[in-house]
Amino acid sequence: QVQLVESGGGVVPPGGSLNLSCAASGPTLDFSIMSWFRQNPGKERVFVAGAWGRGVTTFYSDSVKGRWTISKNNAKNTLSLIMKDLKSEDTAVYYCAAARVLHRYNDRADYDYWGRGTQVTVSS
Repeated sequence: QVQLVESGGGVVPPGGSLNLSCAASGPTLDFSIMSWFRQNPGKERVFVAGAWGRGVTTFYSDSVKGRWTISKNNAKNTLSLIMKDLKSEDTAVYYCAAARVLHRYNDRADYDYWGRGTQVTVSS
């Protein structure tokens, strides 16, 4: 059974930084794409960033482009998100997701596996 476990969330002041990590485990981990989504209470889970294939090809939402960096390590089955210049609107639960086949990288319905999430709170 595939499991995705996120870590690295916490409370940080505006302008600060955090590094999120996702560790994948299980019998078969040949994911085409791994991504980060985020969600606030009562709102939809939305795409943040994704890394396809060996991680050379990356995708970002407009809200985080230029501030954050996603990286994928296929050998270690890990996914990372370096979050810089955090803003209050970045506060959310962040989820790691993985899909065996890439269809629409920003559509949560196309992902096969999800972690349980890690809370990120940006507050002074």
